[in-house]
Amino acid sequence: MTARSRPLLRRRLVAALMLVLAASAATASASNAAAQDGAAPDGAASESVASQGAAPQSTAPQNEYHDRIIAPQSLAPLPPDPEESRDDSGLPRSLRIGFDYARNERGDDRYDESGVSLGGYWETADWGSLSLDATALRRNRGEGRRDAREWSGAATLWQRGVYLDGGWRGDNGLGVIATPASELQRNQYRFFLPTVAMAGASSQWSRDEDGRSVYAAFGRAGVFDGTRTVGFDLADGEVAALGAQWRPAQDWTASAALLSTDGRIAPDERGVGYVAGATQAGHWAARWSSGADSVQFNLLGSHSRDGNASGGWIDASARRGRFRHDAGLFSLDPGMAWGALPVNQDARGGYYRLGYQYGRWLWNAGLDEIRSISGRGFDGRYATAFARYQASTRLGYGASASLRHAQRGGDAYSVQGFADYRSDWGQTRLQLDRADAGGGERSWQASIDQALPLPEGQHLSLSLAYAELGQRGLDATRSASASLYGGLRLGQRWSLDGNARWSHGDGPSATRGSDLNLSLSGALARGWSLSAAVYQSRGSQRSPFLLDPLALDSPFQRLPRERSALLTLRYDWQAGRSLPILGAAPGAASGAIAGALYLDENGDGVRAASERPAANVTVILDGRWSARTDSNGAFAFDRVSVGEHRLQVVADNLPLPWSLSEAPVAVRVSVRETARVEIGATRPR
Repeated sequence: MTARSRPLLRRRLVAALMLVLAASAATASASNAAAQDGAAPDGAASESVASQGAAPQSTAPQNEYHDRIIAPQSLAPLPPDPEESRDDSGLPRSLRIGFDYARNERGDDRYDESGVSLGGYWETADWGSLSLDATALRRNRGEGRRDAREWSGAATLWQRGVYLDGGWRGDNGLGVIATPASELQRNQYRFFLPTVAMAGASSQWSRDEDGRSVYAAFGRAGVFDGTRTVGFDLADGEVAALGAQWRPAQDWTASAALLSTDGRIAPDERGVGYVAGATQAGHWAARWSSGADSVQFNLLGSHSRDGNASGGWIDASARRGRFRHDAGLFSLDPGMAWGALPVNQDARGGYYRLGYQYGRWLWNAGLDEIRSISGRGFDGRYATAFARYQASTRLGYGASASLRHAQRGGDAYSVQGFADYRSDWGQTRLQLDRADAGGGERSWQASIDQALPLPEGQHLSLSLAYAELGQRGLDATRSASASLYGGLRLGQRWSLDGNARWSHGDGPSATRGSDLNLSLSGALARGWSLSAAVYQSRGSQRSPFLLDPLALDSPFQRLPRERSALLTLRYDWQAGRSLPILGAAPGAASGAIAGALYLDENGDGVRAASERPAANVTVILDGRWSARTDSNGAFAFDRVSVGEHRLQVVADNLPLPWSLSEAPVAVRVSVRETARVEIGATRPR
């Protein structure tokens, strides 16, 4: 057989095999048809007679399967679709009205809050999307006394995704907003430049084709307040921001920003407030990026009541195979300021980070060398290390360590070891922490976290911990705690979510009692929903296991006891040609996104039952739609287009020193499913 004849022979064999399969399928189809008529086919009957001798021909077996088709007129009518009565005319639009009532206690201060919220959005044909979020809040601090009543409120109107000729895309805001920022200003590896909350207007325009963007904002400063209904307490000072970003050459991006604020945020008897003092600051940045390598240069200058200050820092990053290298140099004068919030200052030095991730291994290490410019701050070295090994699909373990060597204050260290195990009972973490800050401040803690495997729509994790916390000059405080965090669907309309913590301790810094954050929500009727929540917190203490390289002392901090009972009645209305789909044309396949923002105490990226939620923080979906986290840290986006999406968290109301990664969180939405995501805020370790 020649090489040329082999393909022809293969084609003939394939054709013959297809004919045999077709004949077999036809015979099987004829047999099934005859069986449905109650008689076997002729060939099958002859074969049966031949095999059974003189036995008479029999009919089909009594237990043979027969298709049974229910007549349409016999079907029960389907329940009415609540969306059938919706108005399908016009472009997608929605309206949301909420009525809130809260009873609060904070220390010895007792007050009631009642509020109304109004929100909605409207997709336009030529001017992007318009969204409104407005609240009115009344706080009563006395028993029927008019002079004890305080009014507050907030309103925000956004126009997002409006396009102009030349490829420019604009986002314009009016009301209570945060000052905008360029990409280089937000994309900081080592130092954080915060935004400023204000009541005013902002406009930001960007052009993706060449990376250009400009923004401007002006308004009055203030701070957020309110428990359930968000209010905004105006200050006396004003805020102004101006910035631009451009690409001066290939592989280069530059930006410049100016920020002026009248007043600074400082603690007061209610939490935080504004104090007098104007600040003007300017920031310039330039970044070179090519492939896996990048270098960013930053210059910062400020003028405030503390005097003039200047500084700069350089951040460099490089990827080499499975390794990532990050290094930098910095010098920040005492009294440095950016807007209303404090920033790192009085420090000069450098840092180096090394990270590795491949297969089962994940590890990183870092070293900081810091010197105080004024001589009154931290002088020394700070080193960290973390390693994790995935031994199997079920077992992973690792450890971390922090070491601090200070010229004044002595040395300190903290170590942590953990093991993660996945079984039929869910995900289990065993963890042991130990810290020694010198001078008798020795502490240790053992804990176990268990996330249970539950059906869709339910989640539950449990935490148990025992600790001995040492303080300088005092006896050790022994403490035991148990925590729960979870959610449960109650039928088709209601759900229960929350977290609870019980603790019992003995010693000079002991806390006893329970913390609770519980919410029940569900649908009353078409468009109407009800939500009830209770919240209780006795305060928090700073963890001795998290060493701060810029703070020599780690005092135990107590916040006043806080309790709240919350009730919300809400009405939602939607209309349009079809169901509004975020990120796609009406009528496209959609799902939903539900998530939570929390304070990641141990930095492992997994929420434990004992970790607190972060409330009243803005989450933006694909740069267009926004939502705020509630008192349980939860947020949600309904009817989101199927596919990949990005969530960006704006740390506009996150307590210091907690911060969030500026990198967007990728979320994949599947049709008719809810994608869950939990985002953890971190603080310096």
